[in-house]
Formats: sequence, C-alpha cells, structure tokens
Amino acid sequence: MKLKHVTLLLLVSLSFKPIHSRSQGFLSAKGTQIVNQKGENVLLRGIGLGGWMLQEGYMLRVNGQGQQHKIRAGIESLIGPQRTQEFYDAWLENHTTKADIDSLKAWGFNSVRLPMHFNLYTLPADKEPVAGQNTWLEKGFAMTDSLLAWCKANNMYLILDLHAAPGGQGNDLNISDRDGSKPSLWENEADRLKTVALWKKLAERYRNEPFVGAYDILNEPNYGFEDPENDKNGLKEQNNVPLKQLLQDITKAIREVDDRHIIIIEGNGWGNNYNGMLPPWDKNMVLSFHKYWNLNDTKSIQHILDFRQKYNVPVWLGETGENSNVWFTEAIRLFEKNNIGWSWWPLKKLGANNPLEIRSNEKYMRVINYISGKGSAPASDMAYEGLMEVARGANISNNILHRDVIDAMIRQPFSDKTLPFKNNIINNTGTLDAVDYDLGANRAAYFDTDTANYRINNPKWVGGNRGRVYRNDGVDIVADSAKAGSYYVTDFVTGEWLKYTINISLKGKYTLSFLAAPGKAPGKLAVTIDGKPVGNVMVAPAKEPVSGEWQTYNLQNIVLKNGRQTLRLYAATGGFDLKAIRFEKSPVP
Repeated sequence: MKLKHVTLLLLVSLSFKPIHSRSQGFLSAKGTQIVNQKGENVLLRGIGLGGWMLQEGYMLRVNGQGQQHKIRAGIESLIGPQRTQEFYDAWLENHTTKADIDSLKAWGFNSVRLPMHFNLYTLPADKEPVAGQNTWLEKGFAMTDSLLAWCKANNMYLILDLHAAPGGQGNDLNISDRDGSKPSLWENEADRLKTVALWKKLAERYRNEPFVGAYDILNEPNYGFEDPENDKNGLKEQNNVPLKQLLQDITKAIREVDDRHIIIIEGNGWGNNYNGMLPPWDKNMVLSFHKYWNLNDTKSIQHILDFRQKYNVPVWLGETGENSNVWFTEAIRLFEKNNIGWSWWPLKKLGANNPLEIRSNEKYMRVINYISGKGSAPASDMAYEGLMEVARGANISNNILHRDVIDAMIRQPFSDKTLPFKNNIINNTGTLDAVDYDLGANRAAYFDTDTANYRINNPKWVGGNRGRVYRNDGVDIVADSAKAGSYYVTDFVTGEWLKYTINISLKGKYTLSFLAAPGKAPGKLAVTIDGKPVGNVMVAPAKEPVSGEWQTYNLQNIVLKNGRQTLRLYAATGGFDLKAIRFEKSPVP
C-alpha cells in the first residue's frame, strides 16, 4: 500500500470532513475554557509527533530497556559512528515533513504536539565546555521553526512539549531517554537550571507566535520523592514539592520574557497526580492529564473534572492512544462531551494502531533483535541497509495509511453511519476480501465481542485486533503466511458479524463462494442482502483444524440487483476463519 502523498490526501479527503479551525490569535485560559483572541471556545483536536525527535524503544520494536541513547549505542556498535549519524539525520529529515502536517489538516486535526528532546537544543549539563553555561544547538530550533511554518500554513496550533528533560524526569526511563546510571533531573541542580534556561530560550524565540498554542513544560514526570523504593513512579506521592518548585521556576522564567502563551502543567505519576500542586500559580495555565487503557466513562476523568471546577481552570488531554479504534471513538466522545481538547499518541511508528505506519524489513529486524539481546550481530553493511530503509520508510510517501484509525477519531465519534472500506465493484465476477468490511463503529460496520484494551480496570480485558495488522478495529485479523500482503479474519466467534457495501454492475443470479478455514466444531454463517436472509453456509469441522487451510462453501442462485447493496455475514455458530467471498454471475438461460 505504498502511496504518494497526493494520493494519500485524496483517499482520505473523500471520506472525512475536515474541521475548519483558522487561528484567531493567541490561545488563552478563560475560566474553564481555552479560548482564542475573540473569546471563542477552542476545542483542540491534535496528535503528537512521538518518535521524531525522541525515539522510544517500543516505537522501533525494541522491547525492554529501549532508551534512545541505548538504541543509538547498539546501532553504532554495528555500523560505526559516521553511518549511525547518517541514519539519524535521515530519520529526522523523513519522519515529519510538511506533507504530514498538510495531511493532518486534511483529515480534520487542528493542532500538533511536538515532543522535544533537549539534546537537539542544548548540550547535556555534564558535557558543557564551561560548567553552568548553556551551549545552544541550532538543530532543534531549526526543526521547530520548520514545523511551526508548516502549522501556520495550515492554520493549526503547535504545542511545544518537553518530553526528554536534561537528566530525565522519571523512572520510566524510555519516555525521557534517561540514563539510569546518572543522577536524574531531580538529583542534579545543573539539569534543573538547564531545563529552566531552555524554556526561557524557547519563550524568547516564540513569544510573538500566535500559532504556538501553548508550552507543555514537562511531560509525564514519574518519580517517587517521598518513598522512592515503594512508589518509584510517584503515583502515591502526597506533596510533590520538587516537581511543583521546578514547574514554578520554569513558569517564572517564561513570564520574564513571554506573558502571552498558555503554560500547561502535568502532575506526577505520568501526568495525573496533582497532590500538593494546586491551585494553579499562573492566570494563563491549563492542567493536562494523560489517559491509557482504562474505561471511557465519566469516572475515569472525574478527578480532572473536579480540578477544573474547583480551581476554575481549563483542562486538556495531552496524551492518549495506543489502543483500538473502539477505544479511540469512545474516548473522544467522552472528552468532547465534556469540552476537553485532546492530543493523540502518536502519528506514526512501526506498528498499526496509529494513522500512519512505518514499514519494517528483515534486515532492520536483525538489528533490533541484536539490540534487544535476541540475536547475533548482523553484518555491518546489512545492518546499515536495513536501518536506512526504515529511515526512508519513515517518510509519509512510504508509510502505510490506516484510514480506519482516522475515521474512528474524526468521524465515528459523531456518526453511526458506515462507509465502504473499498469500492467492492462486482462485474459478473469478483472477490471481496473478508478483512475489507465497512468503515464504522462496532455494532454499525461489524460486531466483535472483545474490542479494546481496558487492562487498568481489569487485566483480562485486553481485546482489540489480536493479530495487530491491517486494521485496528475489534475484528481479529492476521497475515496470510502463504501470500505476502494478504490477510484474513480469524477467531470469528458466535454472535459476531461483518457488513460490506457492494456495488453490482449487472443484476442477476450469483453464486457466492465463501473461503473459510474450519474450526474444531461445526460452523454456521448466516448471510443477508439488504437485511433479508438469503441462506446459511455450513462450515464442516476439521479433524485437526489449521488456521489458513481454506475450503470453499457455496450459496447458489442469490439474486442481486444493480448498484449498491449491503452484504452481512453473521456467525450463527462461530469458531472458523474467513478469507474471502467470491461472486460469479450465473449465465442467462
């Protein structure tokens, strides 16, 4: 599915109605609302550029300790420092471009959150030529300038987010690229002073830029100050004194040069623990919270709603995602019902549950397996080729576009209507892949019994597409090992169903052939056209069922009219896999 950018835009703009949100001056906090210069409520619908300036291991398929500096060291051990720098230069050049921001606008987003790594803007404190001074690096500022220009061209707001602070702001090491062998941000005064100085420098540079929506001054602090042994991530912290003090110091430094921009603060414990930190100390402040893997009910956000009401301050969902389309739609309905703007995570990675996916390759995975301690070192040239292929593949022109994810975020929260996933035009004969059911919400385009990951509420609720390929709905989809680029529906259990919009060129009687892999017990597939039953397909059990061993089951003399109609497949008795539906028009006697 390699798409050039223009094609990518056209594919999506045909299906999604953009949200027109022209900037109206600086954003500011007014009571419990974020407003523009006209005083109008602004609901931020954004996405974070995770993986660009700061690589978290899981985004590159590195498991366990995946801090960027460790990944880089592993790469350097294979291909040397010069070619490692070539890889990182190519990654930064390709990962986020104007085409990405143009696409975000076309899809319906109105803001972008930039996760910044401090080391693109300044040297680490322990590498400064003169202790206590700050060496400023042009690379990070130039990248930010370019991103801001692309946002301005699309009338989108840019939110600056310090994702990796000097020294690292938590014990979840991957998030901030922290070196656990060195003092953290909280243990090193030089790192805290550099953090404050960096924000002052950023504020000086962007103080007159209304398209900079806000300063998100410290991402997901997660550090146990009072009981580091038993509460290392600060979830139970009661006072948060060092965190509040640093945020106040940053605020003071920003306000010395910039009194216009919103300052966003985050609590401890990955952004949600505000114990001891409130009330807000600045009149133009917004409280952020992050939300992952829990139920999308009012109870899940009640703490932040209470803060908003008690302190008369706006709130913003600064980061969420990494789940199924069902969860995405539920969450956005919840946020917007409560006038809470949001920023999704991330735009792209090596993985399918985001709008764009970066392709992997075999040579690259040899590198990753070596870095992860799961394989031997590949040859240097092989490693270099695999890495550079991924760096080039990070460009949007080479990404895999997941229209279903975008649809779940932009359209489905506000509509139960379904849309065709593909044209599905049948001319006498044709084949419909089972995985190409309609775009739409659960119970509208399909029904699946295990749709999302709610593991925070119950460790057993970890549903969604268990195959983690092709689409991000609840339907389980796996790759067909016998044919590259081919997929099928698996674990099609009793009570689940799939709906397809088909377009018949010639009316008449058709034979419908269903390609299925039997399960251990008899299966029964009930078929309807435009809501009317047309027959049942009995799937005989296999003595030793093997996923992907396909057999054909026919329904004959099915009358189809010209034009669009709806095919619905209902697993009256499930337990089998489904690959495709073939159509063949019967000859006219």
